[in-house]
Amino acid sequence: MSRPDSSIDLIREKARLIRRAALTMDFNAQLGHPGGDMSVSDILAALYFGVLRYDPANPTAPDRDRFVMSKGHCTGAFYAALAEAGFIPSSELETYMGPLSRLNGHPNRNHVPGVETNTGPLGHGLPVAVGITVAGQISGADYRVFVVTGDGELQEGSNWEAAMFAGHRQARNLTVIVDRNRLQQGAGTEETNRLDPLDDKWRAFGWDVAEVDGHDHATLLQVLGEPTAGRDKPLCVIANTIKGRGVSFMEGEVSWHHGVLNQQHYDTAMAELAA
Repeated sequence: MSRPDSSIDLIREKARLIRRAALTMDFNAQLGHPGGDMSVSDILAALYFGVLRYDPANPTAPDRDRFVMSKGHCTGAFYAALAEAGFIPSSELETYMGPLSRLNGHPNRNHVPGVETNTGPLGHGLPVAVGITVAGQISGADYRVFVVTGDGELQEGSNWEAAMFAGHRQARNLTVIVDRNRLQQGAGTEETNRLDPLDDKWRAFGWDVAEVDGHDHATLLQVLGEPTAGRDKPLCVIANTIKGRGVSFMEGEVSWHHGVLNQQHYDTAMAELAA
């Protein structure tokens, strides 16, 4: 099983398609978290079309890389990425949050191929990912484990317990990407419970840290795709992003954490994401 070898143009287009699909899902359901869906789309596109090793026809292949969407409320972007990658039919996105749909507001590994663990309650994804990484260390497996967390999510103490243990274990095959859009439900992260200096916090727990533009596909590919051979620490990538990225009226607006799109909102957003 090999990792994809994709062009920047392809990843840019996949990110655009993920955004469009996520907004359509949120609009049709009149539910969701569109602001966070937009901020994380470039990260997901880089992972699924330039970094992760996987086979959608065999989603539990033992040698696959593992991806955990810890900010599990942003399922619009996550399911859209899974559809683009071939894990689920694109037509199924139309059922998002509908009666009896397997595409719930929080991802469920028992129903959706490509979902490694159930998330949604914040602070659960990283602890599970650390366990998956340590299991690989023990068994001698070479798979890598990637986790996307929200920055507001880092106010959950379980993340720091897991980070401390991963640093202790020198879990080099583990990479955490923080979607650092600086907004959470109701307010900015620094108003709610200050996180900065975030890089120093991760280093203090025994991690290497890279701080990048979370919308720069080339930089994301470079830092996420760097081989782990020779590394003796897990890696935290602080991806500075903009909540609502790509949609003018959403960008940097806390109200779009879980805002509901009306027809005018939707038409404007889709026009802006047309090309």
